[in-house]
Amino acid sequence: MNAEKVSVIIPVYNEGKTIGNLVSKIKSCYPDFDVIAIDDGSIDNTADAAQAAGAKVYSHPYNIGNGAAIKSGIRVADGDILVFMDGDGQHDPEDIANLLEYMPEFDMVVGTRSMGDQASLGRAAGNKAYSWFASYVAKFPIQDLTSGFRAVKSNIAKSFVYLLPNTYSYPATITLGVLRSGMSVKYVPIKMRKRIAGKSNIKLIQDGVRFFIIITRICTLYSPMRVFLPVSFTMFFLGVANYFYTYITRSRFTNMSVFMFVAAIIVFMMSLISEQICQMRFERRGAVRPIKKVESQSEDMSGP
Repeated sequence: MNAEKVSVIIPVYNEGKTIGNLVSKIKSCYPDFDVIAIDDGSIDNTADAAQAAGAKVYSHPYNIGNGAAIKSGIRVADGDILVFMDGDGQHDPEDIANLLEYMPEFDMVVGTRSMGDQASLGRAAGNKAYSWFASYVAKFPIQDLTSGFRAVKSNIAKSFVYLLPNTYSYPATITLGVLRSGMSVKYVPIKMRKRIAGKSNIKLIQDGVRFFIIITRICTLYSPMRVFLPVSFTMFFLGVANYFYTYITRSRFTNMSVFMFVAAIIVFMMSLISEQICQMRFERRGAVRPIKKVESQSEDMSGP
């Protein structure tokens, strides 16, 4: 990596037990880096602990979401390269150098977790399935779709900020956005540490279903034909199969076959329209608006 300025963005929510040590470790390893902690409406001493350790602290007046904190960090950061990492102590600051080793040759470098580093077997399997689905849409082997530890060029992150959701699905959104725009992505293995305090609030079934819907929406957002066409073809072949079955058994062309053929045509036409809208949307770039810096937990800024 050359002499680009690096900003490390850490979204935090009630991480008072871990954020101070994390910021101190980053400052110790990389004294020239700009460390920014986005306090997403914490009710503990998170903001004070981060500021005492040397981070620049920006606060939301209430809890908006992990993705909203990331967007706020992107807006206020002035580094040429932005590094995103969690504030719960699971990401090792020493791995930042492994990501930056491939910058600026690549547009984005993502830390890849192993199966053993996942919180549970169910979440590991789910992440693998989501990564496969996203790889199909992006036509690129995505190794870890939901990793929150990544480095990306600042101008690229700012251009996608308007598309990022306020939830935990921001890694999937920016990954597909970068790949869909024809930019380069590199995956680097990292080692996850055990969570220092607290536990994950993600529920396997409830959040799994919600996240599947989010991933489907994101994939439809970036490459709608890759999602719509299989549905259209499935409806068409089901119509053909139903026609042959009813013709052999009852010598007639049933309404069900008509419905499936019409549905296949409608879904196909919707895919064409969606693809055109997607192409036009990608000509747009997100606007960057300033965010007021606060010096303590009591001075908050307006959420995005």
